[in-house]
Amino acid sequence: MTERRDPMSPDGQVNPIDTDYKVGQDNIIVNVGPLGLDIHNRVFAISGLAVVAFVILTLAFQNHVEPLFSGLRGWLTTHLDWFFISAGNVFVLVCLGLAVSPLGKVRLGGTEAKPDYSYLGWFSMLFAAGMGIGLMFFGVSEPLSHFGSAFGGTVVEDGVRTDWAPLGAAAGDAEAATRLAMAATIYHWALHPWAIYAILALGLALFSFNKGLPLTVRSVFYPLLGERVWGWPGHVIDILAVFATLFGLATSLGFGAAQASAGLNYLFDVPLGNTTQVVLVIAITAIALVSVVAGLDAGVKRLSEINMVLAVVLLLFVVAVGPTLAILTGFFSNLGAYLQNLPALANPIGRDDANFSQGWTAFYWAWWISWSPFVGMFIARVSRGRTVREFIVSVLIVPSLACVMWMTVFGETAISQLVRDGYEAAAGAALPLQLFTMLDALPLASITSFVAIVLVVVFFVTSSDSGSLVIDVISAGGKVDAPMPQRVFWCTFEGLVAVALILGGGLVALQAMAVSTGLPFTIVLLMSAVAVIKGLASEPRTG
Repeated sequence: MTERRDPMSPDGQVNPIDTDYKVGQDNIIVNVGPLGLDIHNRVFAISGLAVVAFVILTLAFQNHVEPLFSGLRGWLTTHLDWFFISAGNVFVLVCLGLAVSPLGKVRLGGTEAKPDYSYLGWFSMLFAAGMGIGLMFFGVSEPLSHFGSAFGGTVVEDGVRTDWAPLGAAAGDAEAATRLAMAATIYHWALHPWAIYAILALGLALFSFNKGLPLTVRSVFYPLLGERVWGWPGHVIDILAVFATLFGLATSLGFGAAQASAGLNYLFDVPLGNTTQVVLVIAITAIALVSVVAGLDAGVKRLSEINMVLAVVLLLFVVAVGPTLAILTGFFSNLGAYLQNLPALANPIGRDDANFSQGWTAFYWAWWISWSPFVGMFIARVSRGRTVREFIVSVLIVPSLACVMWMTVFGETAISQLVRDGYEAAAGAALPLQLFTMLDALPLASITSFVAIVLVVVFFVTSSDSGSLVIDVISAGGKVDAPMPQRVFWCTFEGLVAVALILGGGLVALQAMAVSTGLPFTIVLLMSAVAVIKGLASEPRTG
């Protein structure tokens, strides 16, 4: 019988860190009949109890917490937009610098390591987990919002007209307003968010596969903290990672529930409101639990690949029946507009477009950062065997181009319907409904809208499944094979947190918690960038 190889062990030359710490040495193991727990006694206890208390208090005082959440989001994005924008720029520059430097030749898992997944399987998993729900929600609504503000100086959001313009208005010039709107949209979905993910994912993969440390966020900080990472400094880092992941996921699940609810109302007259969204969250969380039990390869991988096929089919359909020429030429025009406007979009100081830089960019950056432990660890788990250069190109450049294509297809189609066809239904609809009203103007609207709902649901499931895996690893002290009941616990409470926030203020509450947990983790990520560079500098490189 062949001995099973440890999936975390290196192949070839590495420069491991010499430490006496053993994975799980601080854990508490409890067995109750066929069920068992293997948890980090401090990280799990503090984060688990805090999450349970948050859910109970928010549900108990849901009529009083909405003003609190609204004020919290407003204060953070108004006063700290410069900090979020500056941090995003740092992450992009570090990633691009690593890709072109000699450190790009370091291979994750050792000089002889081979990739565990094909490019198709790898890309499908990282893309589905990375921002699938967001692309479905904002693919139509964000370009339309930015176009409305640039073209006419006004935009409708949640039924309220607001006056603002990103980077100055292009009033009356539809072509200029389109390019400006698409550049502003792409800025939020291309290099910067994927650089945020890549930094932590690279650190987790390096310090686990090459350095021999537990697959948990604290390990990345060993070059800065030394053996103190196994004490309270490390506990705090991992607890922050759990909170950031949980509330970042809850925000995405809330967006997904709002859009799925809008789609079901549009197709089947299912009543709108919190009740429908809560039922959706509960039902889809139950599906996610089935995927959790099935495991990574049978669950997330298979669902991700199915969803990628459906997403590509929907995208190609819109290209074929929509304004095909405008879409195909728009991809390059939008990419050029994005690169041309990138310095102004990424400028952290002296901005006169507060609603854009604060209301959009600061929220997005905090949201992506709060997602980074989840997406970063998930990408790390499936990226063994890739060189740093290959990793960054695949995680940073390829998904960015895919996002440009997605936003171009759906954004250009919606704007073309408004400008060339005079179809105002999508522009005037609520944000969760705009995708479905755009599809309604195309052939086979009922079928494509149903496919869109399925996409949202499956993205919901893969995010919840992947997120519970990541939180479980962190709260189990880096153990990647912790008992199943722990993942079931976290998957269940991801759904409960989303329910609590939906009832406690809707999308405003969801955004507020994403921003508030993203703030402290931004500091963690900036420190991790330094640690990653120090760690890579000590590693042997391939040819």
